[in-house]
Amino acid sequence: MPIKIPATLPAFNVLTREGVMVMDEDQAARQDIRPLKIGLLNLMPKKIQTENQFARLIGATPLQIELSLIRMSEHQTKNTAAEHMESFYRPFSEVAATGEKYDGLIITGAPIEHLPFEEVTYWDELRQVFDWTQSHVHSTFGVCWGGMAMIYHFHGVRKHMLEAKAFGCFRHRNMAPASPYLRGFSDDCVIPVSRWTEVKQAEIDAAPGLVTLLASDEVGPALVEDPAHRALYIFNHFEYDSDTLKQEYDRDVATGTPINVPLNYYPNDDPARMPLNRWRSHAHLLYGNWINQIYQSTPFELDEIGI
Repeated sequence: MPIKIPATLPAFNVLTREGVMVMDEDQAARQDIRPLKIGLLNLMPKKIQTENQFARLIGATPLQIELSLIRMSEHQTKNTAAEHMESFYRPFSEVAATGEKYDGLIITGAPIEHLPFEEVTYWDELRQVFDWTQSHVHSTFGVCWGGMAMIYHFHGVRKHMLEAKAFGCFRHRNMAPASPYLRGFSDDCVIPVSRWTEVKQAEIDAAPGLVTLLASDEVGPALVEDPAHRALYIFNHFEYDSDTLKQEYDRDVATGTPINVPLNYYPNDDPARMPLNRWRSHAHLLYGNWINQIYQSTPFELDEIGI
């Protein structure tokens, strides 16, 4: 079944062209099932690109998804048109005031790795979001910086600066083949990585209840389950498009920013050649499994979430 998003959202046409099933509100109203209500707290500067990436993954399941776009209340973006933000996004303060509940919530990364969490301008409100999820969201998925922020808030697991940027496509081991979130996964898989920070496995192991599901010998833990908080934390980027790492590399080259060619991304590590996507199938598996787990366990009545 399709994902339900406004027909005027740019992702509607993008996904339609790609063959992803989408529907507008009028079509959805004619189906006699409850859609899963999924929120996307988008902290990335390129809002539309990020919307497309996550909508593509959660819209590929056999379930009807209602996607809601959320932003931080006071933080303004300079990279997305004000008209787009006004038309499609709601500030978290408004969402919280209504008492709305969600079957799932994705919290994206943000390009502010160099800052201590406490120095982020919206840190206090983001902490409110994390606490709010415990009573208003059935399952939360923190991605990259968003995942690092969540695991720090709930468990005190710190992020550590790397000497050099972890940049490229790295092989990861399947640490928990029996996990429902890894249903259908191979023994290893490739995931795009683009970050200046890391979390350490020893600190995850020291936090009660956390379970590492995917990890790399080169770039450390990647996917962590936190059952007590009904959350997953992923520190890498299954959601990336085929050319996202290329865009980042080309941007840095153009501005003269020192950057290495992303590892294991271009054929023969040659940036003159088109990159290969070797993570798409596992990306769909992971997010499809997450949606399926929500569907299997969320209350039919939204009001019962968090009780």
